[in-house]
Amino acid sequence: MRTCLLIFAAIVGTSTGLIAQNAAWPPTPDHLTLPLWPNGAPGAQPSTGPEMDTTTAKDNLPGGKPVIRLGNVSNPTLTLYAPKGKNTGAAVVVFPGGGYRILAIDLEGTEVCDWLNSAGISCILVKYRVPESGPYPKSSAPLQDAQRVFGIVRSHASEWHIDPNRLGVLGFSAGAHLAAGLSTHFNQRLYEPIDPADALSCRPDFAVIVYPGYLALADQNYAPNPDIHPTDQTPPTFLVQAEDDPVHVENAVVYFLALKHAKVPAELHIYAEGGHGYGLRRTALPVTTWPQTVEIWLHTIHILPGSAGS
Repeated sequence: MRTCLLIFAAIVGTSTGLIAQNAAWPPTPDHLTLPLWPNGAPGAQPSTGPEMDTTTAKDNLPGGKPVIRLGNVSNPTLTLYAPKGKNTGAAVVVFPGGGYRILAIDLEGTEVCDWLNSAGISCILVKYRVPESGPYPKSSAPLQDAQRVFGIVRSHASEWHIDPNRLGVLGFSAGAHLAAGLSTHFNQRLYEPIDPADALSCRPDFAVIVYPGYLALADQNYAPNPDIHPTDQTPPTFLVQAEDDPVHVENAVVYFLALKHAKVPAELHIYAEGGHGYGLRRTALPVTTWPQTVEIWLHTIHILPGSAGS
């Protein structure tokens, strides 16, 4: 009997550990969550498995804390995080990174929304389709999701106390590439319109690009990615990256120069150290002060009220 009980306990313990490790990420009930595609995403491919946290014991711990690495996302959603105190009317759509394989949904998602809310900014966190999607034009799925989000948010702007003319985008890593993709591909939807939200503009009013990838082509001596081509209609952009980023600092530098040539107002911050994937988690390295610099920039471009020093 004792042996049976020990075996049962071991099985339960193992099962509980797997559930804790692999449970799908749910937004908390106090936040509104909406599907992006009520009747299914365009060109949706069968999922390779259930949506789950793919983190393992071997994964790194940014800022000494674990990360929820959400994988197998086939049903994209948006989740509204509204400020609980002052509301400036500004809003930011957030795209977590993850190499178009997973989404770092807390490190580059919910934690970002907490910061934005503290500044009186509404946050719309996007769970876009991964994996096996890849950067546009290899796959249109993430960019379709990004375009769709902006129409939905602008259609609910009054209800959500958002100024539709102060709606920006913020992305990390692959999500930063997606933010740049949206900043340069907003004139035409990559899908057939499904409701009145798709008649509204999907152009961001500003963009924040944090340690981006895919914007410079490493196999072509870091030439600009021709599929992400800024024009004078690309929104004002803030870029930040560390020189020792293994994804290569040229991504931010090359995109900044492309913005400059297109006469787009842009601000570039390059730090000596920081690597990749730090999100908002503070360390002793100066690069992790970038959120405060973004707030100053948002005052400078008149997205937030008052002057940068007020």
